[in-house]
Amino acid sequence: MSEDFDYEARVAEIVGRFQAAGADAMAAAKDLDDPLWRTRLTQELFGVCQAVGTKSTRLRRRSMAEAVDAHGNDAVAKALRLTPGRVSQLANDPAKHRVFFGSDTVRVGYPLRQLSTDRERPMIAAEDAATTNTLATLLEGLDLEVDRITIQPGHSALPDADTIVVCGPKSAPIAARLLERDPALAMVEDSGRWWIEETTSSTRRGSPADQPEPRKADIAYLARQTVNDHVVVHIAGIHSIGSLGAAHYLAANLTTLFSTTGTAPFSAIIGCTHDGTNILTSELVAGPFLW
Repeated sequence: MSEDFDYEARVAEIVGRFQAAGADAMAAAKDLDDPLWRTRLTQELFGVCQAVGTKSTRLRRRSMAEAVDAHGNDAVAKALRLTPGRVSQLANDPAKHRVFFGSDTVRVGYPLRQLSTDRERPMIAAEDAATTNTLATLLEGLDLEVDRITIQPGHSALPDADTIVVCGPKSAPIAARLLERDPALAMVEDSGRWWIEETTSSTRRGSPADQPEPRKADIAYLARQTVNDHVVVHIAGIHSIGSLGAAHYLAANLTTLFSTTGTAPFSAIIGCTHDGTNILTSELVAGPFLW
């Protein structure tokens, strides 16, 4: 800490501003004569307070973990007027490997698919929705904000933020552009089927669902790379259920995967079995191949 900076006064100033803003908002709510609109305003204020509370809890945990690393548990306990045991509890941060996905807010992009009925219309597949929900739960557990976005069929621009792209080359050009950057694996279409191919050996793997005797199983491409200083995790199942299998694998094995890859770019093949949209098993089939 800087010796010539009055942290105590700065903290008091910021807390005072926050309290004043809250008091002004509540006073404005009380001034509304119509109870319906007073309820509407207080509901909105309650939602804002919940969001601030969630963000402040995450920031407190991260900051306390950093403070313990920098100053020691006892010093932090003394400064916060807490017991050392309570500091240890609050500073416990099991999600230090969140950097696998980024630093703060992570976009989760899922494709809009064309549904042919009486006319062409965009839709979100049930498997894609389940994949997004699985990834959102994983990210929120790592104290990361989630911003869900849709990937249009013609989307080709590479992300300009930390992003998880759940999309294959058949659904949007952005997937093909990301795959072009991979020196280890590729997704190729041949004889009406999609395959994941190891570039050096030309070994191809197809989905068990496409075999003459199909099984309730699929495989998916999984990669992590950096684009324009942002983390991009790319997931592309041969079928959309494969993407859900890859999300299931990440949720169950992130710590182990991160211990192997760290923040280096890599790609891998993930296999899964399923019953409908319920993933039964997920496993690493090949890789991870570090780039």
